[in-house]
Amino acid sequence: MQKVIVVLLIMGLTFSCKEQEKDAIDLSKATILISSGIHSPMHETLENVLVEEIEKRTGIELVTSNDLSPDTTIALVLQGETDFFGEKVPATEGENGSVIKKEGFHIVHKKYGKRNIVWIVGADTRGVLYGIGKLLRIADMESGQIEIANDIDIVSAPEYPLRGHQFGYRNTANSWDAWTVEQFDQHFREQVLFGANSFENIPFQDASSSVHFKIDPQEMEVRLSEICEKYDADYWVWTPAPHDLNVPNAHQLGLEEQEAFYARCPRLDGVFVPGGDPGDNHPSELIPYLKDLSEVLKKYHPNAGIWVSLQGFNEEKVAYFFDYLKTNNPDWLKGLVYGPSSPPIDLERELLPEHYSHRFYPDITHTVRCHYPVERWDQAFALTLGREPCNPLPLQYAKLFKRDAGYTDGFITYSDGSHDDVNKVVWSQLGWDSQQDVHDIIFEYCHFFFGAEIAEEATTGIFDLEQNWVGPVATNNRISETLALWKKMESQHPELSDNWRWQQLVMRAYYDAYIKERLTYEKGLEIKAYEALADAKTVGVESAMGNAMVYLEKADKEPVGQNLKQKVFDYADALFNAIGAQTSVPKYNASGAERGAILDFIDYPLNNRWWLQDEFEKVRALQTEKEKLERLEFIRTYEFPGKGSFYDNISSADAKHVTSQTDDAIDYLWENNGLSRKRLSTQLFQFSPTLVYDELDANSNYLIRVSGYGEALLRANGERLKPTKYEKGFEEFKEFPLPKNLIHDGKLKITFDKPDEDHLNWRKQSRVTDVWILKQ
Repeated sequence: MQKVIVVLLIMGLTFSCKEQEKDAIDLSKATILISSGIHSPMHETLENVLVEEIEKRTGIELVTSNDLSPDTTIALVLQGETDFFGEKVPATEGENGSVIKKEGFHIVHKKYGKRNIVWIVGADTRGVLYGIGKLLRIADMESGQIEIANDIDIVSAPEYPLRGHQFGYRNTANSWDAWTVEQFDQHFREQVLFGANSFENIPFQDASSSVHFKIDPQEMEVRLSEICEKYDADYWVWTPAPHDLNVPNAHQLGLEEQEAFYARCPRLDGVFVPGGDPGDNHPSELIPYLKDLSEVLKKYHPNAGIWVSLQGFNEEKVAYFFDYLKTNNPDWLKGLVYGPSSPPIDLERELLPEHYSHRFYPDITHTVRCHYPVERWDQAFALTLGREPCNPLPLQYAKLFKRDAGYTDGFITYSDGSHDDVNKVVWSQLGWDSQQDVHDIIFEYCHFFFGAEIAEEATTGIFDLEQNWVGPVATNNRISETLALWKKMESQHPELSDNWRWQQLVMRAYYDAYIKERLTYEKGLEIKAYEALADAKTVGVESAMGNAMVYLEKADKEPVGQNLKQKVFDYADALFNAIGAQTSVPKYNASGAERGAILDFIDYPLNNRWWLQDEFEKVRALQTEKEKLERLEFIRTYEFPGKGSFYDNISSADAKHVTSQTDDAIDYLWENNGLSRKRLSTQLFQFSPTLVYDELDANSNYLIRVSGYGEALLRANGERLKPTKYEKGFEEFKEFPLPKNLIHDGKLKITFDKPDEDHLNWRKQSRVTDVWILKQ
């Protein structure tokens, strides 16, 4: 009986192994056969991409052949070819019979006796390259092995015709101003393998503007054009008009500069001239310039187009522009670009005549003071990670893409560094198919860049990094769990230690955990400092302040989490050596504090110790002990108004009553190059916040206190209240008695009318930072 069981087990295992063999095709000994209909330079590009990317991951160097292999062949052919070395090219059944849409592909495995052919049929040469990209993203590759599913049969074509990213070779980039031509070539290749078809440069950079430049920017402008030609990707440039076209000769000088550039470029497909940001030209001046520019462009690149945005345009300028289009119907204009500070995207699409294209210019690179901020980001991260950290946000960007991209014909994203690499792939792939599951996109990203063995765990890790930024840091237990996962993967996969994509993701996990540990510690020290201030009447003002400072100074004298901090610095150094990532101004010559310099703010105070130090000096300057005691008591109870009263720091991630949020995250104050000594609550604000309460005592009197800057046109349940105190400076106060008849049901909604300040820069406009409901 036992022998029978053993035999059956062996048979079962044998059968199972055979089934597994059938499930996958071994491509380790495949030859590559490329159709003669695919011409240079794409013929060489397709071969090199397939051979080189497989060799990097497996050590296997596939060879090309002049005939079908008796064993396994990867056949690269164009749609329309019927016979390929005696074998019939597989037909593709689609909406139009056997037609694959532009840039699309069909990957399918066919067996002819003992011969296996993996067909990659492209609608065009781009389609073949995108088919190769899909094959590489889904193939299981490890040392000495490459396999794909035996039943592979994928037909796919892009949903959006324009899918690209900006790579401005300029000093403000936080990494790629340090790149070589070879690094750009590899990076553009990888972006194409995930579906991108366009790249935008920012020319006319001064060669002395970045210490990191490897070659003169004027030479790199041409090299990038050549790389685009190599991969048959569109080459775009972002080139503002002269800042003031009213200046004598500005119009002509601008054209001459552009013409010299056009003449140098072997390929140029699109010229994007922002209407504003920078510049403030009226469309009556800008339009003639654009028309003349189009004539210059056509001399060198007949198929290239002129594009313009309406960024910063007021209603009069917008009306002028669209009236011009309606009246003149210019054929020199290719399309309109929607970017930050443009009119609403749906309105632009509605007003734009259908024969003009509408390009999206979304900002996927910034976290605050930007087009797409992190939603309700905790201030602890905003103060330290800043505006350009490693920011994988697949869920957020999938939601925003589906909300906004449908009004356009595609996109070239705004990017200023490698830190948003995950976001680029998310946009490229959603541009290919907006209905894709974003989990599948991230899995293919990890599968391709990190390997099949770790792909699923790394995918989870990336989504966990996004969840690290959801809600208040202090109560987000996911942060420690995320670090544990990345530490586990870091330990188990040392072979990825030189992979820059891996480095920046692991670094983020350590950084987030360090900030959480610091925040918990430093907030605790601040509470103890306030407890020390409570003894001021007993021990005296000076002693109380001294005792409070003993606790506050522990943050610097007895810091926590130094092992986590050191890991961040180690990875930052590795990233600088790998891709020139500039995470510090003094250490790595970042172009500015807001440009990815996360090391320079890693120890920015997460409690109010700087503010308290300054306040203690103000207390010492007061004349009487009574005044000093009163001020210390006010400082001590600033956020703790007592039972039955309520306090909210506007835009704080843990604000309990605030229901509004800004759509551009300019509510995170930036001053003194990121080193403001203001109270932390003063550094968070909204222009017209909304607060809702449902726990007031209808029989009690209340006073509404507001802090901020400028005006505060406050309404309580829709009724404008009159202030009894109205100070307008930072950390000064306005006070509004709350009539009982407005809260007869214990509920209150506070809103703020927006004052007429459109003539002011947003940095000078009124804002609200703190709101108290004080029970009298």
